[in-house]
Amino acid sequence: MLREQLKNYNIILASGSPRRQHFFKELDIDFTIDVREVEEVFSPTLKRAEITNFLAELKASVFTGLNENDIVITSDTIVWHNDTAIGKPKDAVDAKQMLLGLSGDKHQVYTSVTFTSKNFQKTVHDKTDVYFGKITPEQVDYYIKTCKPFDKAGSYGIQDWLGYVGIEKIDGCFFNVMGLPTRLVYKTLMTLASQV
Repeated sequence: MLREQLKNYNIILASGSPRRQHFFKELDIDFTIDVREVEEVFSPTLKRAEITNFLAELKASVFTGLNENDIVITSDTIVWHNDTAIGKPKDAVDAKQMLLGLSGDKHQVYTSVTFTSKNFQKTVHDKTDVYFGKITPEQVDYYIKTCKPFDKAGSYGIQDWLGYVGIEKIDGCFFNVMGLPTRLVYKTLMTLASQV
């Protein structure tokens, strides 16, 4: 359905995330992948979705000289806990510290997605509340060793083993926690296709 709507556009997914690429395939979107390096630095005055909005738009800023039919899609996800943004872990020690900090508590996952063309830019975001039960250091060690969650904000994937055994409930979009609010992407692309 969306593929037909977007047949005159060149959709460029600027993400190396296997999960985001999988979602685009499942949404039946014809796209190419173009990942460009950006130093992801943001002001400490930014909070919550302000951070992910800024970073998604920063990732789009390196795409210059777009053709009329190009739409570049960039995205960023953070975990927000105790008034602090938590990104990807540096190593196993950092991952363990992150996960034990999330144990027995609620946090938020924010994802922003920016759609950029030659003539417009639109950014949308979503928030999901995630409730972790108590997780033990042994569970964390097992998870880090077997799943190696070093490419994930907050050091976990909701779809992984630790999600199965540690997450008590969520309030919001499941797929947002995986890194892409799929319904928002679909809705935005449908709207853009009808306007541009």
